[in-house]
Amino acid sequence: MSRVNLLPSEIKKGQETRRRFMLFVLAGIALVLVIIAFWFVQSMRVSDVEEQIDAQNQQNQTIQQEIAGLQQYEQLQTEAQQQQDLLSSAYAGEVSYSGMLVDVSKVIPSDTYLTNFASTLQPPGSAAATPATTATTTTFVGNMTFSGETLHFDSMSTWLNRLGEVQGWANPWVSNVASDSGVAGAYNYDTSVDLTQDALTERGAAGEAAGG
Repeated sequence: MSRVNLLPSEIKKGQETRRRFMLFVLAGIALVLVIIAFWFVQSMRVSDVEEQIDAQNQQNQTIQQEIAGLQQYEQLQTEAQQQQDLLSSAYAGEVSYSGMLVDVSKVIPSDTYLTNFASTLQPPGSAAATPATTATTTTFVGNMTFSGETLHFDSMSTWLNRLGEVQGWANPWVSNVASDSGVAGAYNYDTSVDLTQDALTERGAAGEAAGG
């Protein structure tokens, strides 16, 4: 059985046009909805990013405040180090004269005494390294000179040997020996000994090592 379309062609075209228009409208509405949904999602992402940025900024500000609070301690540490360096420089090359005199009293023979004692120290940082008899070198920081009198000539040898046994003392030397015309068997003498870095005090050696 065949169908017969009794509607005029104009009506049919109108219906087709309205149907296409409705489809276009629905498509437009769908597109608008998609755009609105996309905008909403993007807005949520932007809002989340802005919150993260605000939180990071607050954290950075807190860290910056902590850094600013710690800078005073860094400045104090710098000032303390400067004071320490100044103190080390002041003590560079220091020797203990009281310790020297104690050592002299220990090594001088009982029949020998001093009439003069002098000590000369080199400026800090200028100590000269002198080759020793071995492969090493010895750094001298000063010297001591002694003048005195001994009642027996053999005591001169004892005096020199003992001078070389003291830590920090080296190269004991007799520059002059002369008979004492006023005392039989007595001799006047002039001796000297070099001071090595071992003669420095602990803080004197530390200051010398730091550059004096």
